[in-house]
Amino acid sequence: MAVSGTHERPVGIDELLERVRAGYGRVEPLEAYEAARSGAALLVDIRYAALRERDGLIPGALVVERNELEWRLDPLGDHRVPEATGHDLRVVLVCNEGYASSLAAESLHRLGLRRATDLVGGFQAWRAAGLPVSR
Repeated sequence: MAVSGTHERPVGIDELLERVRAGYGRVEPLEAYEAARSGAALLVDIRYAALRERDGLIPGALVVERNELEWRLDPLGDHRVPEATGHDLRVVLVCNEGYASSLAAESLHRLGLRRATDLVGGFQAWRAAGLPVSR
């Protein structure tokens, strides 16, 4: 990723996603479910309200809309949620289809949350795998 002021060529979103995702291991729905169930990971649903209302929620997932994510999960921040206990926290981000969550994971990495990752296929893959969803 280019630092402000450098002269790297512009990239499209597909290349940017490829670069971002190369920096960490993404998780599949069943792996995310097991990690959350065992307490090894915090699932964070970053979908906006209309999608949550339309499709439902993942039971036990922390809901933090994308525009508040960094403030809520920064362990050093004044606006953090109680679950933001430290930089070693394993966070699995869930968006609708697994795109916005990849960019959000990169942002958390920049805050020092190096174990942040995202769910391949997002909420739609979770639901398609037959994992729990509540209304």
